[in-house]
Amino acid sequence: MPITAPGCSLVEVGGVLHEFSVGDDSHPESREIYMMLDEIMKRLKLRGFVGNTSEVLLELDEEGKELAFSFHSEKLALAFCFLKTSPGSPIRIVKNLRICRDCHDAMKMISKEFDREIVIRDCNRFHHFRQGLCSCKDYW
Repeated sequence: MPITAPGCSLVEVGGVLHEFSVGDDSHPESREIYMMLDEIMKRLKLRGFVGNTSEVLLELDEEGKELAFSFHSEKLALAFCFLKTSPGSPIRIVKNLRICRDCHDAMKMISKEFDREIVIRDCNRFHHFRQGLCSCKDYW
């Protein structure tokens, strides 16, 4: 299945390819995915995570900006993988656009907080998140 929509993320779980796009609710398990993402983000916020909204180009208040980044495709793909894979197993995501700073910062913290190795291949490079660090050394 080719990635056709802008901002798509793909994950393979159990030999099946799953595609997510920003704010997507078309997946049969959307409800569970959004609940898991909410739990992940609550845990990060308890540890001091603050979303990076500097890249939002829309005229929104801070809460609106944070909400705009909350449901990016890679976060939905990650939440799906948390539901479907064993704790501690690596997560691999392919994204057809560049990962934003907010998602990059969140993935770093998630990798440490949940002790998960996360690899995201965006349109520019591989990002290998492990123990709160990224292989790109935060190169932007």
